[in-house]
Amino acid sequence: MSVKRKRRNAKFKFEVALEAAKGQKTVAELASEHQLHPSQISQWKRQLLDEGERLFRAGSSRQERDQALLETELYEQIGRLKMELEWLKKKVTQ
Repeated sequence: MSVKRKRRNAKFKFEVALEAAKGQKTVAELASEHQLHPSQISQWKRQLLDEGERLFRAGSSRQERDQALLETELYEQIGRLKMELEWLKKKVTQ
């Protein structure tokens, strides 16, 4: 007889992984409390700690995108000004 897998939502996984990361209870205690295998909790904890950094990088990616947009605008302006300068130089020499 096979046991049907339970699907856990992301919020549940996050809460369990956060409890494990806090270290107030052992992984074994959390496993018996939530009826999970200890290795599953360890995997979720590792995933939280590894990918948690990305959450804080998300703000910096927005800043990087804004910076890239500003640079693009400035390079376009430089290009226009160079073309105007060259045009003016030609007109002055004529």
